[in-house]
Amino acid sequence: MKLAEIASRLEARLENGSPDTEITGVAGIDEAGPGQITFVANPKYAAAAKTTKAAAVIVAEDFPAIPAAMLRSKNPYLSFARCIELFYQPPAYAPGIHPTAVIHPSTRVGAGAHIGPYAVISEEVEIGTHAVLLAHVVIYRGAKIGDNFFAHAHAVVRENCRVGNNVVLQNGVVIGADGFGFAKDDQGQWRKIVQSGPAVLADNVEVQANACIDRASIGQTYVASGAKIDNLVQVGHGSTVGENSLLCAQVGLAGSTEIGKNVILAGQVGVAGHCKIGDGAVATAQSGIPNDVAPGAVVSGYPAMDNKLWLRCAALFRKLPEIAKTARGKRG
Repeated sequence: MKLAEIASRLEARLENGSPDTEITGVAGIDEAGPGQITFVANPKYAAAAKTTKAAAVIVAEDFPAIPAAMLRSKNPYLSFARCIELFYQPPAYAPGIHPTAVIHPSTRVGAGAHIGPYAVISEEVEIGTHAVLLAHVVIYRGAKIGDNFFAHAHAVVRENCRVGNNVVLQNGVVIGADGFGFAKDDQGQWRKIVQSGPAVLADNVEVQANACIDRASIGQTYVASGAKIDNLVQVGHGSTVGENSLLCAQVGLAGSTEIGKNVILAGQVGVAGHCKIGDGAVATAQSGIPNDVAPGAVVSGYPAMDNKLWLRCAALFRKLPEIAKTARGKRG
């Protein structure tokens, strides 16, 4: 593909390069070679951009000039993501039902569906048009699923759960497993609390491998439109995840957590039950959140506190032995 065509399709401005340069693929800035295109979004790779062997580099509008051809973009990372789409097309799945699939007669599946080997769709299920269910996907009774649903192998949607349009479930995802609810009886035994409420995913949600969205004891567990949930994330029963929020790998939400819109919880963040995380808040990796977080706040550490305060505290931790020794000396 010509560099000029790539620039046009990415709505980027070509600078310092021939529009007729042939681009054959994309690669990271350290691995890219002649004929390939790469990008720089993080300033720490600015030096690498000067020596890259790539034919062209997608950069920000204000990025310093480099020897290679540049495609200047307002959002280099997004432009690079779109560029990958120009050169890589994921596998297409032709409509059809594999002979080993088990589909209950009461199920309604829209036109254009691909149902893979050993998929199981139970009674009273509704699935929209152009669904793709790969091998061993299981849809329990009464589930309602919208158009363009894509479920990778071994994904599960449990009974009476609701899934919107354009939802992607990666391998091993479980939507609507029982929430972790038990009450101790008079004999000291744990009695299971029936988890009667469904898990509900709105449109354009993606849930990545082996993540779990638990069903609720009453009411529902809800993931709003555009939210993205990473591998091994646990969304506890009765929780709410707001629009366009990101839950990164190994995040855990205890029951009845409320996550606002455009929230980012980095890897291994834990949120205690019944906490509210305000719109636009960010929690850095491995933060523990036992209390509500205000909208727009950036928090770190455990217990989570303002990120700048946490950084100052963390800088002091390594000095604590020396401080303690000095304090003991003064007492003596």
